[in-house]
Amino acid sequence: MSGKILMLGNAAVARGAYEAGAAFVSSYPGTPSTEITECAADYPELYAEWAPNEKVAAETAIGASVAGARAMTCMKHVGLNVAADPVFTASYTGVNGGLALVVADDPGMHSSQNEQDSRNYARSAKLPMLEPADSAECKSFTKLAFELSERFDTPVLLRLSTRVSHSQSLVELGERESVERKAYKKDPMKYVMMPGMAKLRHLVVEKRVTDTMAYAEGADINRIEYHDKSVGIIAAGIAHAYAREALGERASYLKLGMVWPLPELLIREFAANVGELWIIEELDPFIEREVRAMGIAARGKTDFSPCGEYTSEEIRAVVLGEPAVCADPPENIPGRPPVMCAGCPHRGVFNVLSRMRLTVLGDIGCYTLGALPPLNALDTCLCMGGSVSMAHGMEKAAGRDFSKKAVAVIGDSTFLHSGITGLIDIVYNKGASTIIILDNSITGMTGHQQNPATGLTLRNEPTRKLDLEALVRAVGVDRVTVVDPFDDGATAAAIKAELDADEPSVIIARRPCALLKGVRYTGKCVITEDCRDCGACVRSGCPAISRRSGRPRIDPAQCVGCDYCRGLCKFGAIGRVE
Repeated sequence: MSGKILMLGNAAVARGAYEAGAAFVSSYPGTPSTEITECAADYPELYAEWAPNEKVAAETAIGASVAGARAMTCMKHVGLNVAADPVFTASYTGVNGGLALVVADDPGMHSSQNEQDSRNYARSAKLPMLEPADSAECKSFTKLAFELSERFDTPVLLRLSTRVSHSQSLVELGERESVERKAYKKDPMKYVMMPGMAKLRHLVVEKRVTDTMAYAEGADINRIEYHDKSVGIIAAGIAHAYAREALGERASYLKLGMVWPLPELLIREFAANVGELWIIEELDPFIEREVRAMGIAARGKTDFSPCGEYTSEEIRAVVLGEPAVCADPPENIPGRPPVMCAGCPHRGVFNVLSRMRLTVLGDIGCYTLGALPPLNALDTCLCMGGSVSMAHGMEKAAGRDFSKKAVAVIGDSTFLHSGITGLIDIVYNKGASTIIILDNSITGMTGHQQNPATGLTLRNEPTRKLDLEALVRAVGVDRVTVVDPFDDGATAAAIKAELDADEPSVIIARRPCALLKGVRYTGKCVITEDCRDCGACVRSGCPAISRRSGRPRIDPAQCVGCDYCRGLCKFGAIGRVE
């Protein structure tokens, strides 16, 4: 295939890895980075897999690199926290085959629990970081990342953002390079990071920082574009695209393709040739701090917010003082808060927990939506696996009487990502927490990716299916119960019984996601004239159920026919239409 086509930024990264002759990709799904690995799996020449978490994914990619292959691992910004342990040490060991570490930040927190800026990792780990502004650069910068990785013996970070990952622009397709796997040579002084070896490798890292800084000065991905010199803009990635759209030729630009290390001489040259210097960057004043440390005066975060995304209108208003020209939004637009889908199996568990008025430690996934009205069931949501460990900490701090009224909820994929060690901690330290694993047979919120408990690989090839019950018992939990979350009575009884038990317990609430291809409910639910308006169905939070003219009504266009609401109605006022 050749020519230009529209591609998502994420798809372009995968294409870049393919064209660069990469052989290995391992990741854990996380919006906004997920599609990179999914697209990589479409290329037969690329081995691609889902790992249980980002740390494992990074370690396997590092292993592939040491074996001599070009390798890549992809994650969202909070995933880099999980992968940080091997990544920091890989900065010392360096690489054999080129190694690209792709991280997608999420300014505006469209699908994340925080808004961290991954550029800080580049500085801390002393790793080069590239930042593309569109899909074409996503492809070319990915190819460049592999080249720089092998040239400077280092992993290379590639930073995306939600807008770059999920926007489409034209990409020129090229041919795949023929890259032979490099020979592996035993070299413990390079790859065994005992203190004696690591001290020597630290010297190598510091020299590499100097070398990559020199490269940054002459790299064509860092370029000056002069127009009106009264205003100068330093920006990278999507912020450059916004600034260019907002200001056009009414400003001059230093576009940074490499955001670490920064090209100090180029920055000084640009600053000396423009009037008022602005640093336009979303999230942290990362570039601004470095520029100010050079003794260069610049405007930035004192005028722009450190939170959320920018817009072209906002940049024009702040830099040029021109009021934003935006169409007035229509009035009386109803709110549309995120909700669990019609037929979502998690709804049953949260409906029960809400009625029981328990303290519920939540986790990352579709079920986080259980915090919202009308269920209002979650008390906390910290990080992947955090619910399990937090439940144990609360029990030990507040006592058994408290923990008898508290449970942790976690999804099947999230449990395998980071929940297992927390459960081991509970067992080992004689805790008695109750953990509910919400097993919907898929990794739901990121778009239905397979995981070790589904029995299928990334390419939907059959594989060994992990047995959750056996795993939980293997770490020392004797009380393991499986329930159907749409059976309110059984679910409530199981929760009550396990809360009363003075030992660790796990409830597996198992029902597949209603959106899975193999899940088919027949017919639709309908509220009959026998309705007494008790509100039980409405309080379930199903988006197919609403009030019209003061009475509950089921929208047949949204109803999937799961029958959960029929079990809630004590008056038999919900029937079925086949």
